[in-house]
Amino acid sequence: MVTAIGATLRWRIEDPHGLLVHTPTEPLIFAFWHNRILMLPYLFKKHWSKRKRDRVAVLVSASKDGEKLSRVLEQFDLICVRGSSSRRGRQALVELTKLVQDGYDIGITPDGPRGPKYKVQDGAISLAQVTGAAIMPVSWSVDRKFVFRKAWDNFQVPAPFARAVVHVGKPIVVPRDADADTRENKRLELERVLQTLCDNSP
Repeated sequence: MVTAIGATLRWRIEDPHGLLVHTPTEPLIFAFWHNRILMLPYLFKKHWSKRKRDRVAVLVSASKDGEKLSRVLEQFDLICVRGSSSRRGRQALVELTKLVQDGYDIGITPDGPRGPKYKVQDGAISLAQVTGAAIMPVSWSVDRKFVFRKAWDNFQVPAPFARAVVHVGKPIVVPRDADADTRENKRLELERVLQTLCDNSP
């Protein structure tokens, strides 16, 4: 379904820093809102894996819903690490850290898996601080979509043949020696950038 929908969309890329053209050699942490996760595997295959080895891991909830999502992501050759702030959080951080050290990029939804919607949690900041990898904010928006309003994140599915835009933000670096105030400032910066990369309604 993901590939079928993605192939019909008329994509435009807003990448003012040229990150998709001049691929960084060091691993990155891709951060995107939970309700935008559906199209990210397709975009990875279409725009990112052509410029870099297929070495991407994604943090997925350890819940039953996470198991369903993992099966979809693995079809795109993505490695799924299971965990969240409420379950296997510490183990997941250790696994993701090892993957970054092995050269993998990481995909993470900083407001997942349970929200609040559009509020960045600490996981992405912790991973960036421990590994030294920069956080790359990314999002997409479409002019026509289906919204699951009963879901906590208002999960979004593009309507076929919609106009779609991929938004790529400037990488955010968290110093390894960052104190609590610096971590909080970086968390707020990531939240602010992701909120401005696309129309967050609803």
